[in-house]
Amino acid sequence: MNGNGTLIHLDNIYTAYEGAAFPVIRGITLSIRAGEYAIVGGPNGAGKTTLLESMNGMLRLTHGSATVCGLDVRRQGCEVRKRVGYVVQSFFFDPLTPFTTEQVVMMGRYGLLGCLRRPGEADYAAVDRAIRLLGLEDLRDRPIGTLSGGQQQKALIAQNLAKEPEILLLDEPFSNLDLCTRDFVSGVLKDLAKKGIAVVMVSHAFDGLPDGEIRIIVMRDGTLSLDETCRPDEVESRVRKASTVQ
Repeated sequence: MNGNGTLIHLDNIYTAYEGAAFPVIRGITLSIRAGEYAIVGGPNGAGKTTLLESMNGMLRLTHGSATVCGLDVRRQGCEVRKRVGYVVQSFFFDPLTPFTTEQVVMMGRYGLLGCLRRPGEADYAAVDRAIRLLGLEDLRDRPIGTLSGGQQQKALIAQNLAKEPEILLLDEPFSNLDLCTRDFVSGVLKDLAKKGIAVVMVSHAFDGLPDGEIRIIVMRDGTLSLDETCRPDEVESRVRKASTVQ
């Protein structure tokens, strides 16, 4: 993090998938500070997921520069991913997956441990905090594949929080949740932002937002259509307008 609290800084980035002839996102410049709660909106195929993967160093930048947590994404992608949580869209575990919920959450610590170290007291404490935060205490010994879709989603969020990240990226985290679970997860995300974690979320759901200013980042055809802050009650109308304006 630099002196002004910026955790993510993208400077005129272009990103392409391996083997693609053209970049998916083009000319993106934006900065996100610690504690910001940002909604990334836009139509399907606009480049929203690609933006998250670029922030996380998972895709190759063909032009421009990206700094995340003070690290150069091009050269230090592995280090970036140790400090950034990323909850992917619509991931489900096979019913026969041979891991418990607690073991899946512990996987969030493996990148920090390296391949030769075994989890220690601090790792188990971080996992326990994440499990309690997501309300998974009664499910910690259950096989992950036997949980409902919403419970699995909470476990994946807990897995990423066990990393104790500075940034949490989420791709449509509410798509498989019932209203009650969505409200619960929304409350968790609000509290994380209050604690200084930058929350960046691709979402079509605009309820349950924190009080105060919300950052809205809208993409169309791989470029930024809108980047501003507004009140929570203005988010849906502004995102939808910027998503459809020609």
